[in-house]
Amino acid sequence: MVNWVKTDEFIAYPDALARMEQIVSGLISGDENEHIWLLEHPELYTAGTSANLSDLVDPDLFPVYTSQRGGQYTYHGPGQRIAYVMLDLNKRGKDVRKYVNSLEEWIIQTLAEFDIKGERRKDRVGVWVVRKDKPLSSSGDFLEDKIAAVGVRLRKWVSFHGIAINVNPNLEHYKGIVPCGIQQHGVTSLYDLGLEASMDDLDNALSETFKNVFGTEWSR
Repeated sequence: MVNWVKTDEFIAYPDALARMEQIVSGLISGDENEHIWLLEHPELYTAGTSANLSDLVDPDLFPVYTSQRGGQYTYHGPGQRIAYVMLDLNKRGKDVRKYVNSLEEWIIQTLAEFDIKGERRKDRVGVWVVRKDKPLSSSGDFLEDKIAAVGVRLRKWVSFHGIAINVNPNLEHYKGIVPCGIQQHGVTSLYDLGLEASMDDLDNALSETFKNVFGTEWSR
């Protein structure tokens, strides 16, 4: 059984880490159910285990937290749906690559509910949107913007951290970092793509597509 939890108030990053630690420890000991935790953070940056300090363009703009998830710098803030995913991969196949692929597939299927085509890229983690509505790049290619980030950590094959999907965050706040260490591509959101979907709309889509990808029941 997966506990599906939604928190409406903004959650400070250290508080989220502490709660995830509790749940993961409980999963390892057998005292907790798996969890999907939906929330929003106040404005902040996090540095993953591969973060390069030179990618922190404006260290004084928002609080910066060190994170033990994989990846580089990313932004979190209002208007962005965070889904922290705490699953027992001992029961779901001990395959990190498959797990990350499943998280990306979950995002892709969710975006498809809004007629947005999200895509993977072999050299970039996360989900991307080809911007055929923008002018071509200097090389004559379509521009690509990132709409969702993926960052995971495993402890004894129990996962935590998870995904972040941009609904309607302030995209200007990404200028304080080089998002995920990638300078040649931008970021986007549902709103930026012309959709006025609410956070509840996205949550409903996430709950429906989760079943398709992970094939499990949950309680709310």
